[in-house]
Amino acid sequence: MKLLHIDSSILGDNSASRQLSSEVVKAWQAAEAGTVVTYRDLAADAISHFSSTTLVAAGTTAELRNAAQQHEADLSTTTLAEFLAADAVVIAAPMYNFTIPTQLKAWIDRIAVAGQTFRYTEAGPEGLCGGKKVVIVSTAGGLHAGQASGVAHEDYLKLLLGFLGITDIEFVRAEGLAYGDEVRAKAMNDAHTRINEQLFAAA
Repeated sequence: MKLLHIDSSILGDNSASRQLSSEVVKAWQAAEAGTVVTYRDLAADAISHFSSTTLVAAGTTAELRNAAQQHEADLSTTTLAEFLAADAVVIAAPMYNFTIPTQLKAWIDRIAVAGQTFRYTEAGPEGLCGGKKVVIVSTAGGLHAGQASGVAHEDYLKLLLGFLGITDIEFVRAEGLAYGDEVRAKAMNDAHTRINEQLFAAA
């Protein structure tokens, strides 16, 4: 089992999503011996945003690329290869201003690649990553799951992953984290229970 672990919070050790995603990975390793983890911290080692340089680099042969273009090409290749190699992915996705962090969107733009993770056919788009399992650690200061305010957060991730052919998606959710100590403690405790008593109960 190859597991890709993605963190995207800018809060470091104070991040709820980082704490919970780490717990998910540890529980996964305990449940499935031999799990090999690749870790990418999108805040500490940010992926540059998709740009004209990215596109030009992709369309330019290696010997003709300048240094900036080669960096973009290498970044795209490495990021995509990590995703394609993974049997499962744990994505820590805190909500920032009703959507995912810009760092996570930059990663998504590197893995949503026509001909690699999806393709267009006469019958419409077809996802090419259907064999993967994804656990999304969703955190938010307010309460948004199932609400209009959550459409650009959890719903967006489900839509994007579904476009890539991934339907085996589980959520570990901790909401209302800004609603006071009591609400935060309950949300985190519920998330711990989800991870340790439900997510891998059949393993």
